[in-house]
Amino acid sequence: MKIKTISTIPIDTFSISLPPVAMSNKARRKDTLIRVLGITALAILILTGVAGAAPFAYVTSLGVDTGTVFVIDTTTNNLTAVVPVEGWPFGVAINPAGTKVYVADLSGTSTTVSVIDTATNTVEAVVDVGGYPRGVAVDPTGSRVYVTNRYSVVDNDSNNVSVIDTSTNSVVGTVNVGLSTYNVAFTPDGKKIYATNSRNNTTSVIDATTNKVTDTVPVGDHPTDIAISPDGNKVYVTNSGSNNVSVIDTATNTVTTTVPVGDDPCDVAFSSDGKKAYVPNKRSDNVSVIDTATNTVTATVPVGITPLGVAVTPDGNKVYVTNAESDNVSIINTATNKVTAMVNTGKYYMNYPIGVVIVPFMDSNMTDQSIGATSNATEDIGVEETNLSSSEEKNAVELNNSNNNNSESNNGSSSNGNESNKNNSTPGFGLLGSLTCLYGGWKLGKK
Repeated sequence: MKIKTISTIPIDTFSISLPPVAMSNKARRKDTLIRVLGITALAILILTGVAGAAPFAYVTSLGVDTGTVFVIDTTTNNLTAVVPVEGWPFGVAINPAGTKVYVADLSGTSTTVSVIDTATNTVEAVVDVGGYPRGVAVDPTGSRVYVTNRYSVVDNDSNNVSVIDTSTNSVVGTVNVGLSTYNVAFTPDGKKIYATNSRNNTTSVIDATTNKVTDTVPVGDHPTDIAISPDGNKVYVTNSGSNNVSVIDTATNTVTTTVPVGDDPCDVAFSSDGKKAYVPNKRSDNVSVIDTATNTVTATVPVGITPLGVAVTPDGNKVYVTNAESDNVSIINTATNKVTAMVNTGKYYMNYPIGVVIVPFMDSNMTDQSIGATSNATEDIGVEETNLSSSEEKNAVELNNSNNNNSESNNGSSSNGNESNKNNSTPGFGLLGSLTCLYGGWKLGKK
């Protein structure tokens, strides 16, 4: 996946040739002002275009012959890449820079985490971490990755968390925690780590400096997934056995309230402003929307069958939900709390999607990264098309124009799908707008 760069444009490019006659001080000042305004407009519009560019969602899927990670453009909701990985990809995390995606293999036949380079959408490293890796979290500096290992053989079926050094992609330590640790999350300041222990109904608090457990917080029945509010004040823990969410105060490490949700909550994600939390309910086939100020459910959104993973776009406008048994991804409009679109994977079959993360601050022009390998898939949609085991398709899958052709039919099943899938980004607007401003300023100067 290639990240678009903006070429440096010499200021002289926008100099306006004037007749070789003497200019008054007033005319010089006007000419200078026009140039400054034009250059400033160029800078503002280019920066606005980059800042408004949509990010990409990475979705883990069990696949057919091999596990896969689907890369989705959140502007168009279309597939842009498929990355084969080892085993059964489950937990997934992105580093703060948006350059690496870490995917845990839950298959049990291997004990690895795949490291995907988002610039190329290829696996650049595979790290052996221990038995049954499931949850993954990256510290705020991007230098360490913490991976939960359920039923770790190393510690006689007790549990630990592996610590990966991202500069070497090697395990540099382990943290002994509770029984069957499922998932892990960092506080925004990087000082504390919270890990859910599903078999003893607790959440461990880990000092990130010493990698020692400093506290253990009793929560609900069978805690699985976890998220920490953007301000670092609250920890939300989904209790799949008691159908609620425990809210932990990070200052006291105590549960301050419990929020009833749907049947078998299994993931949680905060909006970037921290005002809402979204919880997929696996057996209710819906998503609970929690107002974090009151810790009450304000909406329940029906999605696909067996929703497992959830992620919110940085602008807070969309929520992506993986529906494992529907083999698709629902997109919720946060303003209306309704599903307005489904991810369009074209002719490629998404088998049992589980986890999802969204890469921040990426240029929407990354959709130009067409993947160069030739696909052996037939034109008809089917399971055979997901056979990515051939060497020609290990690095990527060529995406053809069927994405656009299938967009209408796929989105027809959801209300407003076609409208939601329109590409509203205009990468060239910055330059065009700036030139327009310059021309207008020049005409004004002539008058």
